[in-house]
Amino acid sequence: MRGNALWVLAHPDQSSLSSHLRNVGIAALREKGWRVVESDLYRMRWDPLLVTDDGSADVRAEQRKLADADLVILQFPLWWYGVPAILKGWFDRVFESGFAYDVPDPETGRFLKYGRGGLIGKRALVVVTAGDRHASLGPRGISGHIDDVLWPILHGTLWYTGMQPLRPHLITEADDVDQQTVGSVERSLIDRLDHVAEEEPISYLPMEDEFYDHSIRLHDHISPGVEGNAAHQHCAV
Repeated sequence: MRGNALWVLAHPDQSSLSSHLRNVGIAALREKGWRVVESDLYRMRWDPLLVTDDGSADVRAEQRKLADADLVILQFPLWWYGVPAILKGWFDRVFESGFAYDVPDPETGRFLKYGRGGLIGKRALVVVTAGDRHASLGPRGISGHIDDVLWPILHGTLWYTGMQPLRPHLITEADDVDQQTVGSVERSLIDRLDHVAEEEPISYLPMEDEFYDHSIRLHDHISPGVEGNAAHQHCAV
């Protein structure tokens, strides 16, 4: 698979590690034959404020980029355990009803969601930088596992709209990366992107009667003994 990629960056500093890795990543994808377009939200001066009946040209332009993309890269620094406000506003405005969600199933009329939304089939990779040490964002880390920290994006935004989220690409201790260590960070990202088309996505469960009851709660026999976010993956079934 080599197709169209959209790289979305949310970082205010064009001289930052994030901006540098964006450049490295886009070059690596293009070298592998991907056609890449980008949305540098701060450089674009993206307006994050949602208004009613937003038919703005900037929203339509971003939706066209999304519609054309086979792969979406979302890159941002982890701020207060979440995304920068400008990226949240990009989701709010671009992932609108009728485009990314609230898309009806032509057979049943029910709205498609959790694996079957308006963006079905697109792969998504989150590239996130954090000042924390690596272990702090691991299974027993004080900050929580990165998969759980990013649950609202991975499951509640990407999977909800039908995209196939991959495991986050996490760069920790980002403030300490210097000329001596940046090479290994670059290689790690390039290696990840080399296999991004074949990598197995996170195995979230689809919202189907086989797995969930009418209150959208897991059936008792699904993921027995497992609670929390981990229960909603095939590997726990």
